[in-house]
Order: sequence, then C-alpha cells, then structure tokens
Amino acid sequence: MPSRGLVDPADLTPEMVAQIRQWRVDEEFSYRGVAESATELWGSPYGSNQLYGMDLCAAAAEALGEDYTIGPWN
Repeated sequence: MPSRGLVDPADLTPEMVAQIRQWRVDEEFSYRGVAESATELWGSPYGSNQLYGMDLCAAAAEALGEDYTIGPWN
C-alpha cells in the first residue's frame, strides 16, 4: 500500500526506515508515538500528528516491501 503523501519513501535513509519499524513493530508505538519520536529525533513541522505517524509507517513499510496495514506493522 503506498504512503499517504506526507513522506516520500525515497527521502528515508535505511537507518530511518529501521528506526520507524523498531518504534512501530518492536516497541508497539502508536502512530502518534511514531510521529512524536520522529519529530524529536529528526525534526518536522508535524509534531505528534497521527496522520504523519501513519505516513511514516506507510513509507517505511513501502521501502521494505511491506504493508503497514497488516502484521507485523498493525
């Protein structure tokens, strides 16, 4: 499933993709938690916006050839 439009998967480094996956999959962060953590670590104008978190997860999953709407992402 393609990302929602706030984040281009091509803009994510492999380290960013791995970090987003760790937050969402391994640490079970909510989308809001992913957004907040990403904003704290990398800076963004979106803060803890849930849609930003969803898009980060969608873009990271897409970069890995995965689907953020199914397990292990969701």
